[in-house]
Amino acid sequence: MSPVLELRTVSKTYLDGTDEVHALREVELEVEAGKMVAVMGPSGSGKSTLLTIAGALETATSGEVLVAGQPLSAMSRDDRSRLRRRAIGYVFQDFNLLPGLTAAENVTLPLELDGVKAGKARGAGLRALEDLGLADRASRFPDQLSGGERQRVAIARAVVGDRRLLLADEPTGALDSANGEAVMRMLLAACKRGLAAVVVTHDAQLASWADRVVFIRDGRIVDRTAPRPGPESLLSETGGPTR
Repeated sequence: MSPVLELRTVSKTYLDGTDEVHALREVELEVEAGKMVAVMGPSGSGKSTLLTIAGALETATSGEVLVAGQPLSAMSRDDRSRLRRRAIGYVFQDFNLLPGLTAAENVTLPLELDGVKAGKARGAGLRALEDLGLADRASRFPDQLSGGERQRVAIARAVVGDRRLLLADEPTGALDSANGEAVMRMLLAACKRGLAAVVVTHDAQLASWADRVVFIRDGRIVDRTAPRPGPESLLSETGGPTR
């Protein structure tokens, strides 16, 4: 089976005045369907740049990025936008919710833009919100939600529909431990449906949910490892704790 995401010797260089800043240096990464990869590293190491390039929000200076077997370099701007809307879910640190839409409308908007009928899109969105304990917040606007609630709405929007790839930047950063666990359960359930996930985190406990961990420093991947069995090992086949 081909990987959902492939980064082939990807480098990204920015100009800071006359100086070159090497955000990524010949990064190689593959993520298969049904797998979650955690990316760890110090601030400024290139973690967020890796996500934006993987999600077709930025272009690599060199190398090749493939999503679902499609090379991004061969796509037009419209094709990349369509790919992002249909196949990629992105969880930003600042949520990026539209203030004039309710929680349910924020979650369902990508589906409706892709031609899903309003009733079907709303049903899928409400189920995603319910899975994250937000059924009673569906009609609230973002400024009526707490930071943790806005975070969960953003995650529901990222996993709803038939996405192939989830890219998350500190997805549990604004959550308490109970809500953080609910988020990770939802991400794992999405992976079990065949979604591939890349999660940037500083949190070793969060990384322990992943199938493998990638460490990045100064734009280079310096180590890869499979973590010890983490909280996901406590889940039964039905999604409940086995203790």
